[in-house]
Amino acid sequence: MILVVDIGNTNIKLGIFDEGELKYSTRLSSSTHKTSDEYYLSIKDLFQTKGIKFSDITGVIISSVNPNLNYTFEHLISVYFKVKPMIVGSGIKTGLNIKYDNPKEVGADRIVNSVGAYRTYGGPCIVIDCGTATTFNVITEKGEFSGGAISFGLKASADALCQKAAKLPKIELVKPDRVIGKSTIANMQSGLIYGYIGMVEYIVRKLKEEMGCPNAKVIATGGLSEIVSSNSDVIDIVDRTLTLRGLYILYRLNSEQGGKEQ
Repeated sequence: MILVVDIGNTNIKLGIFDEGELKYSTRLSSSTHKTSDEYYLSIKDLFQTKGIKFSDITGVIISSVNPNLNYTFEHLISVYFKVKPMIVGSGIKTGLNIKYDNPKEVGADRIVNSVGAYRTYGGPCIVIDCGTATTFNVITEKGEFSGGAISFGLKASADALCQKAAKLPKIELVKPDRVIGKSTIANMQSGLIYGYIGMVEYIVRKLKEEMGCPNAKVIATGGLSEIVSSNSDVIDIVDRTLTLRGLYILYRLNSEQGGKEQ
């Protein structure tokens, strides 16, 4: 079994692959206050409910956009799983041609999602990750990562709005029936959600124009992708497991670097 770990700013996603199939996935909250031992206990409890033993894991791959947790998880994997984890970063084989001014600047999450999308759905495509930040990644028909855009995340925008404006409350991110709200909460929901959908639609349209590919597939992932997809026709595919699958694909491409320590 292969364990894939995606360390984000808000959540840590874990997936177990067995012979190419995702058998189990879960998530933990990202906290720099937890030690590797505390994360170990949480993961052990989760795995035990599914009958998964640490000794079943023969390889691990990690991607991270949260450097403060990198050592914690590398230590956890090495000590408790007895496996040297593969890290998504400079030097890893991706199967993509990174057309970026400085390829080392591209976030691991963007590479993983792009690999997962291109290998699964082909190109040309646009991959949108609706997470703490919203990333737009462009992949050509030939498998070239051409860049894209990074914008605000919906939850982060909602948090900033109530933190910076003293009289505005925290709200549930639910789309109101009308754009013209009749209460403060409805006004906030309208501005945040319709504004977010509009942002995604506009950026996708401009990306397709610059690509010269009006029929490029648009694949969305991340916790809030369905808010856009259910209210707009700009997204062709919602794939909530795209990141985990991308990690597994990268592990297979670089498998000679992974495996059990002797």
